[in-house]
Amino acid sequence: MKSIRILWTDDEIDLLRPHILFLEEKGFEVSTTSNGDDAIDEVRKQDFDLIFLDENMPGLSGLETLSKIKEIKASIPVIMITKSEEEDIMDQAIGSKIADYLIKPVNPKQILLSIKKNIDKKRLISEKTLSGYQTEFGKIGMQISEANNFESWVDLYKKLVYWELELEQNEEAGMQEVFQMQKSDANKSFGRFIKNNYEQWFSNDSNKPMMSPNLIKERVFPLLDQGQKVFFIVIDNFRYDQWKLIQPMMNEYFTVEKEELYCSILPTATQYARNAIFAGLMPLEIDKLYPEFWLNDDEEGGKNMKEEELLRAQLKRYGKNHKSFYEKVSHLKTGEKLVENISDLLHNDLNVLVYNYIDMLSHARTEIEMIRELANDEPAYRSLTLSWFKHSPLFTLIKELQQKNVKIIITTDHGTVRVQNPVKVVGDKNTSTNLRYKNGRNLNYNPKEVFEIRNPEKVHLPKSNISTSYIFALNNDFLAYPNNFNYYVNYYKDTFQHGGVSMEEMIIPFITLKPNI
Repeated sequence: MKSIRILWTDDEIDLLRPHILFLEEKGFEVSTTSNGDDAIDEVRKQDFDLIFLDENMPGLSGLETLSKIKEIKASIPVIMITKSEEEDIMDQAIGSKIADYLIKPVNPKQILLSIKKNIDKKRLISEKTLSGYQTEFGKIGMQISEANNFESWVDLYKKLVYWELELEQNEEAGMQEVFQMQKSDANKSFGRFIKNNYEQWFSNDSNKPMMSPNLIKERVFPLLDQGQKVFFIVIDNFRYDQWKLIQPMMNEYFTVEKEELYCSILPTATQYARNAIFAGLMPLEIDKLYPEFWLNDDEEGGKNMKEEELLRAQLKRYGKNHKSFYEKVSHLKTGEKLVENISDLLHNDLNVLVYNYIDMLSHARTEIEMIRELANDEPAYRSLTLSWFKHSPLFTLIKELQQKNVKIIITTDHGTVRVQNPVKVVGDKNTSTNLRYKNGRNLNYNPKEVFEIRNPEKVHLPKSNISTSYIFALNNDFLAYPNNFNYYVNYYKDTFQHGGVSMEEMIIPFITLKPNI
């Protein structure tokens, strides 16, 4: 293991010899200086892992020395040692981004603890994470085999996302491979669970989970009826792991009042799932009641052009007279305009905002080589989501809303999954083109490899022909035609797709937030 190199600067450095000998006995390399100027020279000449810096020295003070050191090598952790407990000195030191501070007289255990906090922290956390997952591995395996209702799958998926994000910080590739195998096993079992249960959820099953058509009726209307102003924000293609990544940023401004995971309907595609949210109806009922607002897969035209009309129809159907506003945000300027007009938005009882960025990123990653390079795996894809949100007009809007008496709901219509395994399907020219689901009348496939629905009416899906059936890809599969098979597979493998059956696509966040006022 590489030896840790420490620079200790104090005008009474000779009096600290016992401490320095103690550190050297522990295997640390310690260099010393007695003033700020010499410390700065040493930092220019050598690489150090950590610096102990006395605050009160003749000549350059500790704070002045700290400032110069940070200009040279900003990443070096500096631990300030001071005789003074005056608040303003501590504030200045912390504001100058010290890693820690100690009050004189210091003892060897304090010094060692501070080193471990700042140098050994990553290794200790890594070891603890690996040990924790190894302990949980068997328990998760049992949960996978025993999960028999949607709530048990929610609990399991939350645990898997937790460990995925924890292990992501760890450089132990072997353990990450083990985790990915376990997650794949979970998705295979989830696929079997959906195969066995999805159809009966539409037969007044008491175990039916919260699903897309019920969100507004059961979660939004009660808030409006209480006189609460609501911002209902739908981020297209937004997964639970992406929510957990941005949640720490949200915590400064809003408190999570309720974190739910609900079930997207099938297909987990915008045309079906998001229309179902706004209509408060399954696609078959939308097609019957509002045929002017519904287009089947084989029909020309935009499939989500009537969301506002469907929302207003739902409000009217339930006798809700709340003043509402709808906006779809697909461009930066549209998002910025909403922030500028925030005072106008606050006159509405319900503001419904749809943000398409993550969905556009997913499609761009498939089609644009540069984006594929930037988001070459799951952690990189999550990182791009975090970067977008941090600098987005949406986050600006949320920060502005902190001082207002509003509830914010953040949710999505479906998630997305990284596909890797091609499954051959044959269909005619009218077969839908989505990689994770197909509908048509002449589909040829291996029924063991997909979730098939031969009678779409049973799950409230429309059909354009009397013999139309639906099939859905499972786990990380994608549906590929035999024609130009190798080209097709190479082009789409490792892209993020949606429409099928996986935990990532179907178990999705519904977050209710209240402002930190």
